[in-house]
Amino acid sequence: MLLWKVLAQECANELCTSATRDYKIVTRRCEHEGLSFLTITLPKFGKDFQKSLDRGWVDRDLFQGFTWRAGLPRFLGGFLDRVFDRASGELLDSPCIDAIRSIRQLTLMFGKIQLPCSDARERAAMRGFIECEKEVKDAQSTLSPRLIEDFGRMSALLFRDVFTVVDHEAYYGEMIPKHGPGATADRLRANAKYQLSEWTDRLESIFPSGEYLLPNWSFVDQYFGIDHLEPGSERPVRVISVPKTLETPRIIAIEPTAMQYAQQAVLRSLRKALQRNDTLWNLLGFLDQTPNQRLAKEGSQYRNLATLDLSEASDRVSNQLVREMLLHHPWLYRAVDACRSRKADVPGQGVIRLAKFASMGSALTFPIESMVFLTIVFLGIERELNSPLTRRMVKPYVGKVRVFGDDLIVPKDDVHSVVDMLETFGFRVNAGKSFWTGKFRESCGKDYYAGSDVSVVRVRRKFPTRQQHTAEVISIVSLRNQLYQAGYWQTVRWLDEYIRKVINHFPTVQPSSPALGRHSWLAPEYETQVPDRWCSSLHKPLVKGLREVPQIPVSKLEGSGALLKWFLLKENQDDRCYPDSTDWMIRKSWNTRHLAASNGSNDHLTRAGRAYAVKLKLGWVSQY
Repeated sequence: MLLWKVLAQECANELCTSATRDYKIVTRRCEHEGLSFLTITLPKFGKDFQKSLDRGWVDRDLFQGFTWRAGLPRFLGGFLDRVFDRASGELLDSPCIDAIRSIRQLTLMFGKIQLPCSDARERAAMRGFIECEKEVKDAQSTLSPRLIEDFGRMSALLFRDVFTVVDHEAYYGEMIPKHGPGATADRLRANAKYQLSEWTDRLESIFPSGEYLLPNWSFVDQYFGIDHLEPGSERPVRVISVPKTLETPRIIAIEPTAMQYAQQAVLRSLRKALQRNDTLWNLLGFLDQTPNQRLAKEGSQYRNLATLDLSEASDRVSNQLVREMLLHHPWLYRAVDACRSRKADVPGQGVIRLAKFASMGSALTFPIESMVFLTIVFLGIERELNSPLTRRMVKPYVGKVRVFGDDLIVPKDDVHSVVDMLETFGFRVNAGKSFWTGKFRESCGKDYYAGSDVSVVRVRRKFPTRQQHTAEVISIVSLRNQLYQAGYWQTVRWLDEYIRKVINHFPTVQPSSPALGRHSWLAPEYETQVPDRWCSSLHKPLVKGLREVPQIPVSKLEGSGALLKWFLLKENQDDRCYPDSTDWMIRKSWNTRHLAASNGSNDHLTRAGRAYAVKLKLGWVSQY
């Protein structure tokens, strides 16, 4: 509440208005509604404000639960008057960008705070998962054969060369697997994954366990200890919820270790093949969100591009579409299908068979859904052109079309055809987060109005009261520095005072410094903070501050598992082929004979996995 008050006063001072009445409204409603007013009601106000920007006027169907004065809500009226006309509710010819940024900041900042939802909302989310599964099945049954055929034709037009390369790798057994650091359905963690003894018959057909679970065939005696599961006895994915907003949690699925291991192999091959294709690599995004953000800025400035957001995107990609997309590449399809989990264990609902390709949690969900959405986008463009697309016609859309998961950028002239096509295939376009009419655009965490950045700094956790609240301390320091970058300097000064009451050492550092400290654009000589000492060997300034020390769990690995891990780390780190062979099993045998022991640290054989905790350690740290 104090943070909201200080920030509202700073925003009001910048705009020569007052936020006193607004703070009284927030205080009164928080007393009656609790934290949900800040985390649910205010974000709804912010979303309605975005809709009004896109429409160009304020409608009475928006801002429910807030009193009105003339044509605008009374709450934040001093800010709204600089964006909309009070009498008519219409958007001003030149709305104040600072007012737009302030309204969004004050209403959306608490929308994604990491707090657990109520049990009732958790159960509702699980029921929604089941309902979504039924809708996917219904959408599959209603798709016409002609539409499915068009989907296959367009995916072949876009991805034929890429799929051919990966299909070749699958046929010759060149896919290199990898274990991730995350949780698995069989609860194997860290280095225990390299002693995996559970495989499936479906995986065996394309990923032979002897070659993927053993360092080499000199360990053949361990092969007979591997348990091969038939399709009916395979381990289902474990469906869980993770914090997203207080209104609804995010539903993800935790994959079995064997499936996740093979999925990483397919993912690596797909990503490498796509990187070699300049056109597709510029149309699809896997690692870098900035191209989407740049296009969103361009769309807000010139109104030539639309930004689309899909609801429950990954859960609505049917396995039927993936099968059609990979139809003419049998070995790639066998690899993708073999590492796809077919069943899910849903809390309160039991084990169900999946019609969707995969939920969030599978390593292949993101790239496969991106390729599916790109295919449908070009089907919509083709319908708008009323002419079949060719490869030569696709290339000019680089810089106009971009897909990053469920964040889509499409030309404004084609947006209605694209939206219709997406909904025909059973996907839901989120009307509250899709924009093409006005000057507002958002994509991949960045928001723009008329080319100006109006993004929001979000509060992720509750404020700490002691230094021992490690996650909260790290979060509030990050919040302080983000607000500094955004220019809310009065609020930053208030936060500095609060943070100093919690931690004793809070030095001024550069963003590259490992210390938890105050970021500043000013040169050190203009800051009150001076170096406490100088590094004797490197002659650089040192300050006394806290740094994060992750606590990596003890996970000892030795024997064949350690050797397998060394091979996999080497292959995933360096893709060069030492002998004249493309077979990674041959390279592995060659490495056994000709490569010396790893020059790197062996700590990963005693400690591995995600940190179970983070401690704050006080010491002398570089200021830069």
